[in-house]
Amino acid sequence: MRVLICEDSALLRAGLVRVLEDAGHEVVAALPDASNLDETVDRTAPELCILDVRLPPRWTDEGIRAALSLRARLPELAVLVLSQYVEERYAADLISSSGGALGYLLKDRVADVTDFLEAIERIAAGATVLDPEVVAQLLSRRTRDERMLRLTDREASVLALIAEGRSNQAIAKTLHVTEGSVEKHITAVFQKLNLEPDESGNRRVLAAIAHLEHGGATPPPPPTPPSQTPPSQTPGGRGPQTGTNR
Repeated sequence: MRVLICEDSALLRAGLVRVLEDAGHEVVAALPDASNLDETVDRTAPELCILDVRLPPRWTDEGIRAALSLRARLPELAVLVLSQYVEERYAADLISSSGGALGYLLKDRVADVTDFLEAIERIAAGATVLDPEVVAQLLSRRTRDERMLRLTDREASVLALIAEGRSNQAIAKTLHVTEGSVEKHITAVFQKLNLEPDESGNRRVLAAIAHLEHGGATPPPPPTPPSQTPPSQTPGGRGPQTGTNR
């Protein structure tokens, strides 16, 4: 895969280059800021662009603005944004923007090389991959949506994993169910969230956005039924009579 890196930290930038090249990927450029990003992207034609949220000269939102611009201008380009910590507003803006495959990960995840490489492979394949901490913080700050109350506990669990960018196979493995069951749950989620089929296949992303924006509420568990005498016992401590006397 052809990868472009835009990261102001020389140490992290060099580390990313090393990790990616050791994994067999080609780093077409490693930039310290976004001043020549568009020109470099056009010249090198990367398949994935990795950007820091905060870049020179102001170290505020330069990386996010660059990512939004790239997603709008080149929807076929996969974009991964790295952040030191969760920046809720930036994450929400990025997730709700139009464009191609997307990732938002905390920089701590880079330390786990295996997980990081797996994440960029999933993003390059078209998935939306969000750091679990990003998902958790977005969920804690969003209002709840009545549509979410229609979901069963299992459907809500499937939707949460979709929001993390998991494939059907990965969801099945995590929940210890079959892929067929996952597909049925996803179909039910789409129906309950009123997401109609479309040619672009964006229902999965729209479901994830709805989950993040509205808190992913799940229905309360059913009340626990009052304890009853087990059917295998009868008053007096004797079990049920079986068979007939001969």
